[in-house]
Amino acid sequence: MNNYSSKLLEEAVNELSRLPGIGRKSALRLALHLLKQDPQQVDNFGNSIIRMRNEILHCKICHNISDTDICEICANPKRDQSILCVVEDIRDVMAIENTSQFLGLYHILGGIISPMDGIGPQDLNIQSLVDRVKEGGIKEVIMALSTTIEGDTTNFYIYKQLKEFDIQITTIARGISIGDEIEYADEVTLGRSILNRLPYQSNV
Repeated sequence: MNNYSSKLLEEAVNELSRLPGIGRKSALRLALHLLKQDPQQVDNFGNSIIRMRNEILHCKICHNISDTDICEICANPKRDQSILCVVEDIRDVMAIENTSQFLGLYHILGGIISPMDGIGPQDLNIQSLVDRVKEGGIKEVIMALSTTIEGDTTNFYIYKQLKEFDIQITTIARGISIGDEIEYADEVTLGRSILNRLPYQSNV
């Protein structure tokens, strides 16, 4: 147990150690680092986090994080409006965008179906995906979920919801190894997996 000379320091360490991957030793090191910084720099740091938490929005169309009601990707007229790439979360969008190989739009589910964690289809942005397809204009839906059992389960559920529509349903090529998560794939492999996508039916 650490013997802190300041209750304020201890409170800061307690809060920092709540962050994923940050133990108490790392939290103490970060807190002491902040103490050495110019007060204005620390104010800017703290205010940026507070503003992010209080002011950030989610795109009304794709559920991506955004500073406005509609994100920059959905609002970009140069993007192919007829192709939707379905991903688990925001980090996957960032990973795919870094490949510069995909110029369509996205739909962020906000997770994947996982009965063990109590997450069902109703807890995800699946109905809004179905509604987007139902509105028309979508020619292809690419399922780009992690190649895990939960990801495959979610793929199959979405496929059943969309198969009645006159669209092409594809999945990323298995250049991504089984069990891999999209955000951790290297850019070249992920880019090729998007470009070499396959009809989903052949994988059922």
